[in-house]
Amino acid sequence: MGRKDKRKSKHSKGRWWKILLLIFGVVLITAAGLSLYLLNDVRSTVNNDLHENIESIDTAVTKKKVKNEEPVNILLLGVDERENDRGRSDTMIVLTLDPVNEKMQMVSIPRDTEAEIIGDGRVTRMNHAYAYGGSNMVVDTVENFLDIEVDYFTRVNMKGLSQLVDAVNGITVQNTRSFQYDGYQFPEGQLELSGEEALAYVRMRKEDPQGDMGRNERQRQVIQGVINKGASLDMVNQMGNVMEVLGENVSTNMDFQDMRQLATKYNGARKEAETYQMSGSSKTSSGMYLIEMSEEEIQKTHNMIENFGL
Repeated sequence: MGRKDKRKSKHSKGRWWKILLLIFGVVLITAAGLSLYLLNDVRSTVNNDLHENIESIDTAVTKKKVKNEEPVNILLLGVDERENDRGRSDTMIVLTLDPVNEKMQMVSIPRDTEAEIIGDGRVTRMNHAYAYGGSNMVVDTVENFLDIEVDYFTRVNMKGLSQLVDAVNGITVQNTRSFQYDGYQFPEGQLELSGEEALAYVRMRKEDPQGDMGRNERQRQVIQGVINKGASLDMVNQMGNVMEVLGENVSTNMDFQDMRQLATKYNGARKEAETYQMSGSSKTSSGMYLIEMSEEEIQKTHNMIENFGL
């Protein structure tokens, strides 16, 4: 368990970005299975509070894929929103669920990736797309950059991370490197993390020899931990807390029926998880740090997503 350091330390004023909680809309609610569809308050929260229409996504095509139990791509976005500021998508993950082979794949796209922002025209950091044009612009930009089809979209406000982890009564992760951060000690091995501990666990970067890559791996561990815990809980008892947190911090183009379908047909995909971090070369343009992806890296990532499950 991450243990609070007895010595007082200054609380970092850094932003709570780069996490991605996620798949909440996909699994955390739906992990409880079909019994949840009887709960009118749950259905109402999903369809009214969480739902966001994404014009870029053809829902008819997506529903056909789900009906036929084909792999689906879910764009997961972690956003640091502030008052009077839409924020930027500091975490971007393309999650592919394969129900037939019961596995999933998480591909992380670095926030500083250089890309054309579709609908805006500027070539800049990919994470600017959300600030420039919201969810639709992000979906269009990622689809164009990787030449893939996004089937579902889920956006999570980073400020809700600790609340979300606490809503499932904490998570379990396997830590591969001992470190301390923000007053917490994280020894090597299996850790039971509370919401605040999970937040500190994914924020550390400078002490990690792998930098962003190491932090992104911890993000994926937290996502997997939430999925596993959500699937094992008696979610009927937890649903009140979970729905309150979700309603405040999550937005998705899924409706309740979509979630119900994913719960019954895609739940097995959590059994095996594959991860990949896109990597490129560093550059500076007009004083801005960027990561330039080669055509080979983009094509490789495209193939990984398009051929997953085949």
